[in-house]
Amino acid sequence: MEENVRFGRCVVAVDGPSGSGKSTVSRRLAAALGARYLDTGAMYRAITWAVLRSGVDLTDAASVAKVAGEVDLRIGTDPQGYGVTVDGVGVDAEIRGAEVTGAVSAVAAVPAVRELLVGRQREMIANAGRMVVEGRDIGSVVAPDADLKVFLTASEAARAARRSAEDAADVAATAADLARRDRLDSTRKVNPLAQAPDAVVLDTTELGIDEVVARMRDLLTERGVA
Repeated sequence: MEENVRFGRCVVAVDGPSGSGKSTVSRRLAAALGARYLDTGAMYRAITWAVLRSGVDLTDAASVAKVAGEVDLRIGTDPQGYGVTVDGVGVDAEIRGAEVTGAVSAVAAVPAVRELLVGRQREMIANAGRMVVEGRDIGSVVAPDADLKVFLTASEAARAARRSAEDAADVAATAADLARRDRLDSTRKVNPLAQAPDAVVLDTTELGIDEVVARMRDLLTERGVA
């Protein structure tokens, strides 16, 4: 890490649909800035895992909210290697499974769940000082005063190819699932997936990870915060 970028407040909000490169880019940028990293999607996935384990009906918002409010959710913020636990159980692998992926949009749409986790996220950002935060409503809801807001996007084909390679899954099936999740997340009533009005849009379809990170660092330099 470079010594001249470790100090001073710096919050970067990274939003965008699945497969746009948010996680990889955000971790790389956080490491380069000497900042913490927060994957808000992992928090919703962890709650979803807990809800599924509890056996409550996903359509019962009150029961889902009750589970979310009772579990002990903890997430690391080290960009080089973070972990997620629910009631002391490591769930890093479990929250990336097909069952959680299929249910997370429904759980994330519950207003009480969003209120709970947005509060946690804002507290973590305030305590960190320097943090790169990724999700779907960071620039618009969680951190509206972020020093830099970036909305990452990519073609549907590129996103499906990337995600299917990560999950060793069929490209067509992956594309259909991404479209389903984007539709649900973009149309939910509370804090939908949206591009903040003042966000910089970066299309990563033809860009490598290092190129995207370099562009984001240039944007921070222009703002005098990195």
